[in-house]
Amino acid sequence: MPTPARPLSAIPSPGARVLAFVAILAGGFAGGLIGHTLAGLQCTGDCDLPQGLGMWGGSIVGAAGAAIVAILVLRAQGEWRELADRP
Repeated sequence: MPTPARPLSAIPSPGARVLAFVAILAGGFAGGLIGHTLAGLQCTGDCDLPQGLGMWGGSIVGAAGAAIVAILVLRAQGEWRELADRP
């Protein structure tokens, strides 16, 4: 039985993992900006707490959404690599 050229692994490449991490950070940042802006538009007077809570909540939701998409993309990439490696 011939040995494979590289060990079989479902772990994505380091570049793909770094790109996924950056995408999650960008999603959290964009969500924070959206949450901060929405809270600021709906508030009058002292809006520090509502804007902070909107920014925090938006960041969590944005990062969680981007993380779900990143995980699905990395899994699909692993499956495509597995199909390409088949003889």
